[in-house]
Amino acid sequence: MKFVPDRRLLFVVGAVLIPVSAAGAALPTVATAALVCAGIIAVAAMADAFLGRRALRGIEADVPDLFRLTQDRESTLAIRLRNITGTSRRLRLGLAFPREFASPHEDLWVTAPPGENWSRLSWPCTPHKRGRYQLDAVHVETLSPFGFWAVRTALPARTELRVYPNLSRERKSMAAFFLNRGATGIHAVRQVGRGRDFEKLREYVPGDGFEDIHWKTTAKRARPITKVFQIERTQEVYVIIDSSRLSARPVAAEAESVSMLERFVNAALLLGLAAEKQGDLFGLATFSDKVDRFVRAKNGKAHYGVCRDALFTLQPRIETPDFDELCAFLRVRLRRRALLVFLTCMDDPMLAESFAKHIGLISRQHLVMVNMPRPVGVEPLFSGAEAATVDNVYERLGGHVLWQNLREMERSLAHRGVTFHLLENDTMCASLIQQYLNVKRRQLL
Repeated sequence: MKFVPDRRLLFVVGAVLIPVSAAGAALPTVATAALVCAGIIAVAAMADAFLGRRALRGIEADVPDLFRLTQDRESTLAIRLRNITGTSRRLRLGLAFPREFASPHEDLWVTAPPGENWSRLSWPCTPHKRGRYQLDAVHVETLSPFGFWAVRTALPARTELRVYPNLSRERKSMAAFFLNRGATGIHAVRQVGRGRDFEKLREYVPGDGFEDIHWKTTAKRARPITKVFQIERTQEVYVIIDSSRLSARPVAAEAESVSMLERFVNAALLLGLAAEKQGDLFGLATFSDKVDRFVRAKNGKAHYGVCRDALFTLQPRIETPDFDELCAFLRVRLRRRALLVFLTCMDDPMLAESFAKHIGLISRQHLVMVNMPRPVGVEPLFSGAEAATVDNVYERLGGHVLWQNLREMERSLAHRGVTFHLLENDTMCASLIQQYLNVKRRQLL
């Protein structure tokens, strides 16, 4: 508990004590009266501080243990106060929000009614960065009985603040994908053909192909036995997110541009929503110099919450990505054929060569698509506006060289059965969902 001089005490000291003390020093005849006046003020201040020790006794605060928020969207934090004493109290509250939070109020005043009833207070706040944060205490202040002191204390409040990514901007631009009216939006694609999932064995029927005969069972039973396959009703889709140093760069030249990892997280969550609408299983993995997080593919709202909880605290690591370990990990963990959507950057020649070398471990079994945000200025020569200065000419030449390297990378990966796409920042999420729907439509899985 802390005691801070209030304005009333400062006024008494400035308006009474200092002039009286000055008069006593200048006029010896009033020195005794000045000393008595100073003593009275000092005794009153000490007595007020002594009585103020009980000013905040009986005040309790209750804050939820877990509070979920959305990035850049205003929310209100509910706080409950209880005053178990028999007198009403005027309280001043303060919350030590993390620096990533903004609030229109530095403090709030509330009157706590007497008795066992709880009073409710709503505190508006807006988080500007996703992640997990902690709110440790509710700071409370009230005046002492004479009003000379502000009595302050901190009530314990172990509250976890979870700030999730804000997908409203991307969902507004992709509203047509999530409508189910007529030919608009995402619809379940009917699968045609025989399928690849083994269902059962049955007796041979004239017309069955020789490639469908199960020869081992045929030899055991001494009569032809045929394998029956079924259409894959649920397919697995995995998003592989690069959280290494490459993803810490901004996606645009503006100073307030978000990092590539922020765009990767938003795109992964929206692709998960699209996969759920298609009835597929959705999973994810994040990697840097090692595989950091892995969520096996499932579906349902609860599983989407698990994926969201795995991504909302993801931050770039100052490490070089290890594609060898990543591909070996996926080779061991993923036994069933799946669609693997990589969100990474291939503009580093050495890392691109490493990726192309090791991707063969999984590209023979899985369908792999590599997606990369287009870096600023990476485009063919003479495709933009005219260069205004000599520096612009050299920038265009550098962008053209990097664009040519990425095109060679695309051709190299195509020989291994891997597709490579350069995505625009504004349409990244829509492009990913369109790729996924094209895979479903063409039944490439």
